[in-house]
Amino acid sequence: MKVGFAGLGVMGFPMAGHLAKAGHEMAVFNRSPEKARRWAEAFGGKACATAAEAAQDAGVFVLCVGNDDDVRQVAAEALPAMAAGGVVVDHTTTSAVVAREMAALAAQGGRAFVDAPVSGGQAGAENGQLTIMCGGTPEAFAKAQPVIAAYAKATRLMGGPGAGQLTKMVNQICIAGVVQGLAEGLDFAKRAGLDPAEVYEAISKGAAQSWQMDNRWKTMSEGKFEFGFAVDWMRKDLGLLIDEATRNGAKLDMTRMVDGFYAEVQAMGGSRWDTSSLVARLGAPAK
Repeated sequence: MKVGFAGLGVMGFPMAGHLAKAGHEMAVFNRSPEKARRWAEAFGGKACATAAEAAQDAGVFVLCVGNDDDVRQVAAEALPAMAAGGVVVDHTTTSAVVAREMAALAAQGGRAFVDAPVSGGQAGAENGQLTIMCGGTPEAFAKAQPVIAAYAKATRLMGGPGAGQLTKMVNQICIAGVVQGLAEGLDFAKRAGLDPAEVYEAISKGAAQSWQMDNRWKTMSEGKFEFGFAVDWMRKDLGLLIDEATRNGAKLDMTRMVDGFYAEVQAMGGSRWDTSSLVARLGAPAK
């Protein structure tokens, strides 16, 4: 299929690469033209100067940009240039509000929009192992799914426009609580004179096990955070879901508290640290 792609950051660059490897005819756009040129050198395809150029006659146009306003701008530029019946697939984590706006805008021109936020981080993007939760019509999802399968291990349609973003919000709520619990547990273990490695071996096969524990306990214990999903990005996501909770009445006592803890990490200079850096604010003495 002819596929356009906008947003070649740490996630988008490898995701677009998987699409090229899958045999799609690729045209890419990035606000920093050098990234688009570098991508084209690595994977082939066409580096474009505008989103509209990248979307020209595309059956699917993929977004992986920064925020709601970025999505509004790029989608508005891309939609008129796409093939009739084309589908925009947005992997940006945004509000459900903008997802519904873009779905309505796409429908006006005889095209479709699927909100498709991802979970799995940079490693998941690089390895083609992302989990993707989608919102949109069944018809649009059916057209998009074979394309995004190039970098997804699991993809599910959650409902109409916005449902993918709402599901991603649930994902981030759960992660916030798990990471804070792991941070407090590791801090407690160190202060109690326990070896974190031994604690991990003792509890990681039982009810306390989690992806965060398996993949972050060691770096958290060593105070290493220069990788992964940045605190700034997590706070953006938490802000979106807190706004949504204000609209739907959900109580997010724990999530609001953890958001405040991440603000403390930012004040410590950890804006670009991995989200596991919650442990840094607890200041446990090194083992």
